[in-house]
Amino acid sequence: MLSRIATRLAWAVVLFVGVSLTGEARSQTLTMGGALQRALDASPRLTAAERDVGIARGQRIQAGAFINPNVSYELDNSFGSGPYRGTRSAESTLQISQMFELWGKRDARIAAGQAGFDAAAIGRQAVRLEVLSETAIAFVTVLGLQRRIQILDEQVQAIDRITPLLKRRVEAGASSVAETGRAEVASSLVKADRERTKSALSSARRELAILMGDSAPKFAVVSGRLDVNGKPPSFHSVISAIEANPQLVRWKAVYAQRNAELLLARLRPYPDVTVSAGLRHYNETGDSAVRLSLSVPIPVFDQNQGNILSAQETLARTAAERQGNRNTLILVAGRAYDSLQGSLRELAILREVAIPKSKDAADAISEGYGQGRYTLLEVLDSQASVAQARLREQEAQQNFHIAVATIEGLVGNPFALARESAR
Repeated sequence: MLSRIATRLAWAVVLFVGVSLTGEARSQTLTMGGALQRALDASPRLTAAERDVGIARGQRIQAGAFINPNVSYELDNSFGSGPYRGTRSAESTLQISQMFELWGKRDARIAAGQAGFDAAAIGRQAVRLEVLSETAIAFVTVLGLQRRIQILDEQVQAIDRITPLLKRRVEAGASSVAETGRAEVASSLVKADRERTKSALSSARRELAILMGDSAPKFAVVSGRLDVNGKPPSFHSVISAIEANPQLVRWKAVYAQRNAELLLARLRPYPDVTVSAGLRHYNETGDSAVRLSLSVPIPVFDQNQGNILSAQETLARTAAERQGNRNTLILVAGRAYDSLQGSLRELAILREVAIPKSKDAADAISEGYGQGRYTLLEVLDSQASVAQARLREQEAQQNFHIAVATIEGLVGNPFALARESAR
């Protein structure tokens, strides 16, 4: 199921195609694959998850340890009065004692430790998916803002190209001086939008750099394309694949751990046996004898009922916690899928009607303006329509790829799309 979803997503879009650059420029250009790898290498959350696995491994080892024996030495009938003065009548005993756990307590403890280790290992996979998804989203955001600045630059250039013609019309008396100011205002407004976008790009670049372990960006640009082709799998397929998400798979190990803890709590009142063996020496006669003892605690007052109840409630809570986690993942996937589908529909409208029609209208009006058939306001309006359509296309493409990265981070088969497109 996961491989089929990854395959259908992989041909849905071609992302991040490398460009031909010089050696120096190439070192300053960041690709999706490079960003993902650097984020995995530098992520403190992933490092913390690795340590959690190490902690759980230590707890698993400790869970299987046997109880240490005890060695004791006793000296009786000494340092008293009369015949017991000094150590002439003393009796000394050297003894070793060992407690033996019964009723499967050690096995239950080992099972809890193993389940805790499994949960930590799966949790590490979940953190890895989150890091990859967040990095891919940050990368796409930077790429989209770069494209947005490029569109705004082209809009400014289109307005500026009118200036020589506008001046000639003013000199010929065909246009008023006020139109020159109107063109300058239009250009300034676009430049203001560009500066705001540059500020957003600066923040997005910093976020991506931090995800890769740098306090400031060490790359000049990110390289890639935002072209969209094909269609995504069905939402039902996405939901089915979410069941393989490590966040949900982890709950199976958590349930096993809590079940073992409940069993251990129920077994704790059952008494263990302590066996002791020792050698007693009688100073007065010089004789020796073996001393044997067997002790078993009597669980009269403490039946461990409180811990048993606590373990029962913790186990019962596990199913509700897993369901809540699953609902959250489905909600996130649903929002991303709706965004993905909406972006595809928006792109279809823009590419089939809005962009080509606005370009045709802008070309015709620009040509007619030189012949005196259109006003400057109509020219500026037509150019603004083209730019608006292209900016909407860029925004829809960016939203599409963010949704794809979000979904790939949920289905448990991450970033086949990004790896495919980075080749």
